[in-house]
Parts: sequence; structure tokens; C-alpha cells
Amino acid sequence: MTEKKRVLIADDMHECIIPLLQDQGFDPIYSPAISRKEILSIIGDFCGLIIRSKTSVDRELIDHAGNLAFVARAGAGMDKLDSQYLEEKGVKIINAPEGNRDAVGEHTLGMLLSLLHRIPVAYDEVSQIVWNREKHRGIELKGKTVGVYGVGNMGISFAMKLQGFDCKLIGYDKYKDELGFDFIKKVGLKEFFEKTEILSIHIPLLRETSGLFNEEYLSNFPNLKLVLNTSRGEILDIASVIKLLKEGRIYGVGLDVLENEKFGSLTDNDRQNLEELTSFPNVLITPHVAGWTYESYKRISEVIAEKISAISV
Repeated sequence: MTEKKRVLIADDMHECIIPLLQDQGFDPIYSPAISRKEILSIIGDFCGLIIRSKTSVDRELIDHAGNLAFVARAGAGMDKLDSQYLEEKGVKIINAPEGNRDAVGEHTLGMLLSLLHRIPVAYDEVSQIVWNREKHRGIELKGKTVGVYGVGNMGISFAMKLQGFDCKLIGYDKYKDELGFDFIKKVGLKEFFEKTEILSIHIPLLRETSGLFNEEYLSNFPNLKLVLNTSRGEILDIASVIKLLKEGRIYGVGLDVLENEKFGSLTDNDRQNLEELTSFPNVLITPHVAGWTYESYKRISEVIAEKISAISV
């Protein structure tokens, strides 16, 4: 086994990743508790780095990694990677949206149905020995127009799972000429704005998408009733969402991501927004777990290993 075939696994991964890499002739070093400082001190000895969200693969780290042939992100989002600099250095970039797309699709659907049928708040009242049927009358998904903003792995997975609900599916994707599926209609941005009643956001965090969904942008949706975001928190401006909720312009909001998910470093403004947001009964928030299932945990490792096998190291 040569030194250059070593791969550093710097985050929690399913145990199957070890034998899968060994079968390809790699020497995987599993160090999920490793610190950034320690990564910087040893990364020069590795040809591969597998990471989830522990640290940014930025210029500093890349400059310490003189022998790096690939970086694998165990998940879909690439916002913690300086992709341009990695490409300049000839480092291959791998991610695994195929590994957790079904989990994200199911979770998004679960949030949607929970909000439409007021399941969480109804349960809360029953648990307080309150039985109020009329207050928790639900809204059916059938006949509604669901707009999928970003029709990649996650958006398509969500749309596929909506097929049996007799709703109308439209999709907008700036980077695709065709969507490749007949159950969802590709539309331009103007039509997407006009027809969407239920908005589900599935786009990566980029410079152009950061803060994209603010009050001004959301005001383009005249029929908007419900907003779902399972992509990245920085894409949707929480202050704008709160304003729309206060004014009764939307029926509900389902979020799996927040602008600041590090609760130990919340600013006063972050905390105020979060407290206000969670005070609404028609808001549902989960802690960035849409793609985090027992099945996806293993599948991500399998996808990563399969993609690594396809590159020359």
C-alpha cells in the first residue's frame, strides 16, 4: 500500500465506507473527531478527503493538501467547498445527492401534509386535553399547484412523491432546458410566479442564491400559500417570512434549515427571529434532518465509494 493512496475520512460516515475503499486499493483513515488544525497538519499526506460539514475546504486547507486528488462531500450541498480553487488545482470534486434525495423528498412531503392538515398543532392541543375539530380543519393537496424551484435530484425526488396526490406540478430551473419527466411541467419564471401556490425550494447555496427569497422576491407570487425550504437556510430570508406570516399572506411555512443553525452562536437578532418564528402555529421547523435517515446514511457512503472508483488516482 503506497502512502499516496491514503484517504482521510474527517467526518462521521457509515462503516461500509471502509471496506468499499479498501477494495479499491485505498488506505482509509477514519478520524471523525479530528479538528481542523489537525486536518491542516496532516492533509498533505493524503490523496483523498471525505468530509461532511466539519470544516470548509477553502484555500487554506487546499494549499496544505499538495497531494490531494479528490474531495468527496458526503451529501448534496457544495457550499463548504471552494469549487473553483479545487478545479484550478486539478482536484476532483465528488458529492452524493443520489444518496439522500429520497429522504429529502419524503421529509418535504411530510412537512407539506403536516402543515396542510394541521397535524402538529392538533396533536399539541389534544395532548393538553383539548378536543377542537373545527379549529383544525385541514386543506387538501389535491388540485393545488406545487412549484418546485430547482429541479435537480432533490426537487425531482419531491415531485415524484407527489404524483399520487392529483396536484399540479410545475418546475423552474435556471440551468435546465428540459426536465426529462412528464409528470412535472417546466415553466418560465413568470409563469412559475403566477401559478405557484405551494413553493418548495431545492437550490444550492451560491452567491446568486444567498438571500434570494426575500420579501421583494416572494411578492412576485400572487397566489402563494405555503413555503417549504429543505435546501439551505441562507437562501430564504427569515425576517421576510415572518412579515408574510404576520400579515396573513401565507398559510404556513415548513423549514428544515435556518440562516444560522449553530444555536451556540445565535445573535440577538437570530434569537429574536427564531422565537418569533416558532410562535406561529402554522410553522414547522426541523433541525436539518430532511436527508438524514438510517438508509441515506449508508447510501451516501456507497455513492461516494462508487464515484471514487470512477476516477483515476
